[in-house]
Amino acid sequence: MDPDIRYQIGVDGGGTGTRVRLLAADGSSLALAEGPASALSQGAAKAWQAVSAAIEAAFLQAGLPSPPTAECALGLGLSGVHNRQWASEFERLAPPYSRLLLATDGYTTLLGAHGGQPGIIVALGTGSIGEALYPDGSHREVGGWGYPSGDEASGAWLGQRAAQLTQMALDGRRSHSPLTRAVLEFVGGDWQAMMHWNGRATPAQFARLAPLALSAARVDPEADALLRQAGEDAWSIARALDPSGKLPVALCGGLGQALRDWLPPGFRQRLVSPRGDSAMGALQLLRRPVRQ
Repeated sequence: MDPDIRYQIGVDGGGTGTRVRLLAADGSSLALAEGPASALSQGAAKAWQAVSAAIEAAFLQAGLPSPPTAECALGLGLSGVHNRQWASEFERLAPPYSRLLLATDGYTTLLGAHGGQPGIIVALGTGSIGEALYPDGSHREVGGWGYPSGDEASGAWLGQRAAQLTQMALDGRRSHSPLTRAVLEFVGGDWQAMMHWNGRATPAQFARLAPLALSAARVDPEADALLRQAGEDAWSIARALDPSGKLPVALCGGLGQALRDWLPPGFRQRLVSPRGDSAMGALQLLRRPVRQ
């Protein structure tokens, strides 16, 4: 580590929030802070604004003044890095950090989950993606195509289907169920409210319906079927990354643990607990070459 670097900062940024881990130069933990969304889809300037606010909150939590960026090494795992134009614009607007490494939030989740060792993750949050780090150091990903054409088994995927079932029930094309009644109440209670909500729904807003499906699944066969399909889709991501089934698999993301009871038994038996989170993986970017 460069002797002029006093702090190491790991950032995990997505569509619903930003998490920052702050370490001293010797690797000792100083703070863990959170802030607003920093996905690159909202624009590079807005993403930097969110990242900078979360970093400032971390120093405030540690009881430290915010130092010059030249004294900090910054690793970032952000949603939207797959889009090269967005990533290039974000890097162009970067403050003068002593060291800055940028990767997808999926890759940093992978590094954090297995401590930088070979393994697989299936990350289920607002979106979904699978990532693998192989023993030869190579890296591969599956999924991550984005909503609405991809993101199977994600919060947005579950929420969109819950909304679709509700709309069909409002039309009389199927009967109402505990799930559709919960969704209708959530959006405002009637046909007009559903129409208005649906017309401006984003992936993050659809993902807010996912907990309703989880709550209803014990008593609602339709909700149960949605979660079982999500479990099958998550397993298919893992199988595509490691057909032989030799690598450890960690289920990550806000929806990962919640979905565990609906996973196929063969998939559930392969799972290991994540060793760390995406912000920890972002810190590992500062200690290893990034392969993407």
